[in-house]
Amino acid sequence: MHILVVGAGAVGGYFGGRLLEKGIDVTFLVRKRRKQQLQERGLVIQSVHGNTVLTPKTIMAGEKAEAFDLVIFSNKAYHLHEAIQDVKPYVGKETLILPLLNGMAHMDLLWSEFGKENVLGGLCFIETTLDEQGTIVQSSSSHDVKFGEWSGEITERVKKLEQLFTGCNAHFHLSDQIVTDMWHKYLFIATMSGVTTLFRAPIGPIRAGEYGQEIILRLLKEIAAVMRAHGAPIAEQIEEKQLEQMNKLAPEMKSSMQRDMEKGQMVEADHLQGYLLKLAQQYHIDTPLLKAVYHHLKLYEQQRGADSKHRF
Repeated sequence: MHILVVGAGAVGGYFGGRLLEKGIDVTFLVRKRRKQQLQERGLVIQSVHGNTVLTPKTIMAGEKAEAFDLVIFSNKAYHLHEAIQDVKPYVGKETLILPLLNGMAHMDLLWSEFGKENVLGGLCFIETTLDEQGTIVQSSSSHDVKFGEWSGEITERVKKLEQLFTGCNAHFHLSDQIVTDMWHKYLFIATMSGVTTLFRAPIGPIRAGEYGQEIILRLLKEIAAVMRAHGAPIAEQIEEKQLEQMNKLAPEMKSSMQRDMEKGQMVEADHLQGYLLKLAQQYHIDTPLLKAVYHHLKLYEQQRGADSKHRF
């Protein structure tokens, strides 16, 4: 099976690298700067699960290549439109699409561009970042991918993927409830990124503060209320369960959005919290804490834009 991974950053580089490490045929669709890094240093992974340096195959948008069997979207949501256009020449009638993006807003776009029958559901859990030299630094026990048919059916094609992924140094799980899994992950990441960016702190000090537990649970409940109004198949008392999960995280754990903010990079505010606020407005649900999170993120974006203009 020929796999194309869109991007070789913190997420795509890690999971694509683990597949490549197993001996699977993986190609990375990258930009010029990243291609140069990979040519000079290789695909370097520093991980609690084992370090490795790999020699990856790469292509850049516009270069000729035959259609791939599987395309894994691992890019940030704000690059999705561009990534789709870059990928189209490498997608055939039988190509499967596996998105590992956060949230749910991207699914309609992928369905419209590639056909709902060709797009799997997918998500990942990992704490990883890309350093200035292009090294993928992975620091958490979790390095998990879940994937499955939107219908929940266990088809032959997802069984083949499960067999292909088995044995690599990361956890790839075939799910028969991927839609629920994706909404649950969305609830977790929207809350986790929300509180860590709002307070500019890792999860430990936030949850240990006088009002930390109350604030985290309130944000979980606001978001879950929006999801239930939208008909999302989330579990009962999922808010309390996810609060327990957050209380078990390492105190120094940060969200990827918080790490992006610390680097002065773009954030997925509209794709994550902004999309939820649109749904909240549609269903007339008041979400004051979610609004505060989003407002803070938009102020950050404005300041980032002003700083960029000033620098250049």
